[in-house]
Amino acid sequence: MIAKSSGKLLLLAPLLLFLGLAYVVPFLGIVRWSFTLPEPGIGQYRAVFSDPLVQSVFLRTLRICLVVTAASLLAAYAIAYVWVRGTRLQRMLAEFCILVPFWISVLTRAFGWLALLSNRGLINTWLEAAGITSEPLALARNELGVIIGMTHFLIPFAVFPIASAMRSIDERVLLAARGMGASRSRIFWTVFVPLTSGGLIGAALIVFVFALGFFVTPAILGGGRSVMVAELVYLRIFQSPDWGLGAAISVILVLFIGVLLAMMRRFIKPAHLVG
Repeated sequence: MIAKSSGKLLLLAPLLLFLGLAYVVPFLGIVRWSFTLPEPGIGQYRAVFSDPLVQSVFLRTLRICLVVTAASLLAAYAIAYVWVRGTRLQRMLAEFCILVPFWISVLTRAFGWLALLSNRGLINTWLEAAGITSEPLALARNELGVIIGMTHFLIPFAVFPIASAMRSIDERVLLAARGMGASRSRIFWTVFVPLTSGGLIGAALIVFVFALGFFVTPAILGGGRSVMVAELVYLRIFQSPDWGLGAAISVILVLFIGVLLAMMRRFIKPAHLVG
């Protein structure tokens, strides 16, 4: 038994060494910056919790992430339902819509949404040409554009745990509810949805964690007017000599994500996450 455990550790050693060199060592350097730049102490962490600008960015990030998570779950639940319980053609179309976005880079998708949502984009051009609006709608370079772009990117990640939870439902439970006279809507809301709650929670945590670290989509679709935490770290590190504050924000974000991942491991089965 001990020999078998030692063999597993030897097999994992190269991976653990790589992860340590690629992630742990650089992160420890960021932690050191947060306590030493521009001078030793915890002044940068005090600034994080006292600077109105940093607080507003954190609140905006939390608000956008919550909205994106809710919107992604609603769309993903509908898509997963069709993918699992639809006809053969519906399942093929749903699978196509789920998998194709993975082949398109986040940068390409962000610029695609910018071409659709900008003042001179396709949507505003069509609306004005049809006489529906007399001036362009503010669909981009604001929080709305950021939410649309992030939701579009994150929906496929929410589909897999939800679909996995749906596939694990015993059909006999649904047949028993129908045999007792329950209507389709009642079966859906009182039986089907509660049985998929594990997948919903897992999908919510996955989407929320991904959304916290988004940079490209908010930077492009927000136009500098809807700065989120990741973009604020970039601005502090690369566009202003405030490396200590940027490092402190990064450490707090990593610790917060770590807490969320611990919650995910506590409440969600791994099978619901991998699909």
